[in-house]
Amino acid sequence: MAVAAAAAKLRGSGRGLGQAGVLLLRRLGARGLARYHPRRQEQQHFPSLDDKPQFPGASAEFVDKLEFIQPNVISGIPVYRVMDRQGQIINPSEDPHLPQETVLKFYKSMTLLNTMDRILYESQRQGRISFYMTNYGEEGTHVGSAAALDSTDLVFGQYREAGVLMYRDYPLELFMAQCYGNASDLGKGRQMPVHYGCKERHFVTISSPLATQIPQAVGAAYAAKRANANRVVICYFGEGAASEGDAHAGFNFAATLECPVIFFCRNNGYAISTPTSEQYRGDGIAARGPGYGIMSIRVDGNDVFAVYNATKEARRRAVAENQPFLIEAMTYRIGHHSTSDDSSAYRSVDEVNYWDKQDHPISRLRHYLQGRGWWDDEQEKAWRKQSRKKVGTPLCWNPGPGAGVGGMFWGGAWVKNSGGMERLGLGDIELGDLGTAPGMSLSVACGVRLPGHMRFCCVLGMIPALHALLSEERHWGVAVRG
Repeated sequence: MAVAAAAAKLRGSGRGLGQAGVLLLRRLGARGLARYHPRRQEQQHFPSLDDKPQFPGASAEFVDKLEFIQPNVISGIPVYRVMDRQGQIINPSEDPHLPQETVLKFYKSMTLLNTMDRILYESQRQGRISFYMTNYGEEGTHVGSAAALDSTDLVFGQYREAGVLMYRDYPLELFMAQCYGNASDLGKGRQMPVHYGCKERHFVTISSPLATQIPQAVGAAYAAKRANANRVVICYFGEGAASEGDAHAGFNFAATLECPVIFFCRNNGYAISTPTSEQYRGDGIAARGPGYGIMSIRVDGNDVFAVYNATKEARRRAVAENQPFLIEAMTYRIGHHSTSDDSSAYRSVDEVNYWDKQDHPISRLRHYLQGRGWWDDEQEKAWRKQSRKKVGTPLCWNPGPGAGVGGMFWGGAWVKNSGGMERLGLGDIELGDLGTAPGMSLSVACGVRLPGHMRFCCVLGMIPALHALLSEERHWGVAVRG
């Protein structure tokens, strides 16, 4: 290059160089080539097709037959699982051998999330919040992955990972405050409902635009790597978001910069209303990992132990080896995409019922617990009632002295019995089994502080409320005070 530049300069500066000068430049050029490029010429010399190509862009072998690579190179990436639908461990060597206390936390986190979903979904249907997204059927992906992480690992969620925050003991009061956008909301009502965030629990605030969290998570992982922070970043997204350009950029970014990040894809079958058969032609999302040089695995997302094992191993290796991992958790979205969606328009009731009744992650874990003697029907009944109370209590606000006009509580009513005033909360009324939507909106009540310290309670849905009260064989009276 230097010789060529010199020659061009000389030619431009004096056309009267003469034949001798031209011959001199040619000799210098020849010497320069002989001096600087003999090894490169030797490397590019291939005497036969048996030699390995030296192209810098790929590692491959020469072939002498024209053949295009088929999309389905293999029959399908296998799905890793630990227990079957009856909660039986398939391969004892894959049993994580978690203590009873930990497995019970798995189960209670999953069922509490399910209860919160049902109550907040009904809250939106009653017009009390503007929007909501349930997690029905995907609880195992949340809890299994969250349990395998360190508490300081950074989480980038999409919008269906409330169970990760719940497993990290995020207060139910803050879940409610965020969805209602009230004064207790950490975001002060600036975000849509279900867009949670918590700095103390290392959960980055969710944003609505699809897949933007993927390259952001990679950047955070690269920063952790540079700081030798010994932590991993996990990024959740759905198979629909994997079709966004940000996903492809994030995958390549993570692989080339060797970032300790776990890409966790919840493949739940639908991108809103678009089924996977119309989203891609390849073998799911895990098949894309090798193309970017990313270690990948496909797991049964309804098996909380399979999710736990895969995430735990991915985390260990991501930190130790500084490389990204891709986990595709196969699951099913039982609920609607959101309260703005009606999934009956694009899928059948039978399809939904199959996954709800035959292959639900909560049912599978319950079978496991019962098989170990760690759970029974009485405990189940007591926990359901307790979980409803746990969710119902934060929704109930009884305005006390000094409350302003318009104070409201949701979830119960003040009633009077022989012992005096008693508050009937949401948890005191049976709202149906898991998998069945509540049959009544009993607990809608409001208390308003009026000028002159007057208070009254207004019970909406009076007939179902009174029916529920009278069926308890107690003498109740609905109190109006003022």
